[in-house]
Amino acid sequence: MKDIYLRTKQMAIYVIQNNSTIRQTAKVFGIAKSTVHYDLTIRLKHFDYGLYKGVRKVLEKNFSEKSFRGGQATKSKYLKKNM
Repeated sequence: MKDIYLRTKQMAIYVIQNNSTIRQTAKVFGIAKSTVHYDLTIRLKHFDYGLYKGVRKVLEKNFSEKSFRGGQATKSKYLKKNM
């Protein structure tokens, strides 16, 4: 249980400091995206509510920008194809 607490807290701090997405965080910590998501949205709320609120802000910002980033990725993909 202590390991989960430490991992969750480390991921939360990483997300806040780097404005990181769930996918980026999972890659850095070498664990599954679903584990990162569960730790940061469910477990963290019980461990450290103040930290949870900070993470929530970053995740909500990322969620609101998700469709824009997807559109940019698609645009760059087709621009590279046409060159």
